[in-house]
Amino acid sequence: MKVGFIGLGIMGKPMAMNLMKAGHSLKVYNRSKGAVKELVALGAEEAISHGDAAVGVDALITMLPDSPDVKSVMIGEEGVVNYAKKGLLYIDMSSILPEVSKEVGSALKEKGIDMLDAPVSGGDLGAIAGTLAIMAGGEKSAFQRALPLFKAMGSSYVLVGPLGSGNTAKLTNNMIVAGNIAILSEALMLCKESGTDLTKVLDAIRGGSAGSAVLETKSPKILKKDYKPGFKIDLHIKDLKNAQITGGKLGLHMPITDLTSSLYETLSKEGLGEMDHSALFTYFENMHHEKNS
Repeated sequence: MKVGFIGLGIMGKPMAMNLMKAGHSLKVYNRSKGAVKELVALGAEEAISHGDAAVGVDALITMLPDSPDVKSVMIGEEGVVNYAKKGLLYIDMSSILPEVSKEVGSALKEKGIDMLDAPVSGGDLGAIAGTLAIMAGGEKSAFQRALPLFKAMGSSYVLVGPLGSGNTAKLTNNMIVAGNIAILSEALMLCKESGTDLTKVLDAIRGGSAGSAVLETKSPKILKKDYKPGFKIDLHIKDLKNAQITGGKLGLHMPITDLTSSLYETLSKEGLGEMDHSALFTYFENMHHEKNS
């Protein structure tokens, strides 16, 4: 399949590479050109604009930071909607507001373009390994068309429901992940300050009810103080805000999400927003040191 791909960041670049490894031909666009050059060297075609990325392809994938980016790229003044032909399959793998997915999908439907919102979970390691969890919203026929692409990038792919359902699932996922990282960080501080061996504690609990993907992927980063981003704090704040917006419109009270978001926002204000979200551990370290200084 010939695929246009817009957005070659921490996640997008390895996802695009896995599509190429699976035999799909790519036409790629990104504002910064370093990743574009890497993929062109591997055989991809460079698009001259985001609109051009949709020309002459069977499917278009976007992996962009937030809702305004997707709206601008797809249905803005110079949006893809003005370039794409009827019959294009559009897959947005960004994490955005479900209501924006519905808005963009509605505008594209008028042009004969089917859309899936299909955000992912698994971080940069999952993107590199091609083991992402893909949660999709849209029509079953569009999902079936997308399966060869999903199989190249992920190890699980579920059609959750109609358009917007994929991003509702992703908000759910990232609310749980944020809360998990927060309690993991707080608990590891307890171990650290009590003089208990953190590595042995993790070995003791990973096989029990506390075991989780977050424990396995984030505790090594905390132990090594390796906060090179797999998923940036600022991006997690964005997802939590989107969850708060969505929950607010439903009249929900979400105190855990509110609290976790405020912890991340504290770190972002301190200039740590580009770090991996596992750097939330530093919040508890700093609070402890300030209290005891």
